[in-house]
Amino acid sequence: MANLIRRNQSQEPANTTTGTWDPFRLMRDMLRWDTYRDFDSVFAGADRAFAPTFEVAETKDAYLFRADLPGVRDSDLDISLTGNRLTISGRREQEHHEQGDTFYASERAYGSFTRAFTLPEGIDADNVHADLKSGVLTLSVPKKPEVQPRKVSINAAGEKGGEKAKA
Repeated sequence: MANLIRRNQSQEPANTTTGTWDPFRLMRDMLRWDTYRDFDSVFAGADRAFAPTFEVAETKDAYLFRADLPGVRDSDLDISLTGNRLTISGRREQEHHEQGDTFYASERAYGSFTRAFTLPEGIDADNVHADLKSGVLTLSVPKKPEVQPRKVSINAAGEKGGEKAKA
């Protein structure tokens, strides 16, 4: 059982149709290479750092942040906004294991994390909304109405509004 295959790395099929060498595939493989992979068995008992990744998007009304936080309770999250600096921190606790349990793979991460984002000017700090459902954190930071884009009407020449502008 010690020779279990790690399945967390995607393998692209070889280009057998053209038989050409793909330098981009070689570069992707080199960037994916984990130099410390063989040390995993040595440090199997140590906690791996839990570092969730965030998806950040901007809509016309708000900035949206989403992160997968499986196993993190809302009581273990701390979200703060100081000026235009958004800080999200939390902790995922390791599960209790019985003495004598045998693990053949231990790839889940536990521990504390902190992420900070600098937001542009014009956010509405009083109406920030956070939601944690099914292990997904969704955070909405609305924009103030004065910084949201507005449609500007154009007066055509010869119209009443256009004549006022000339006078």
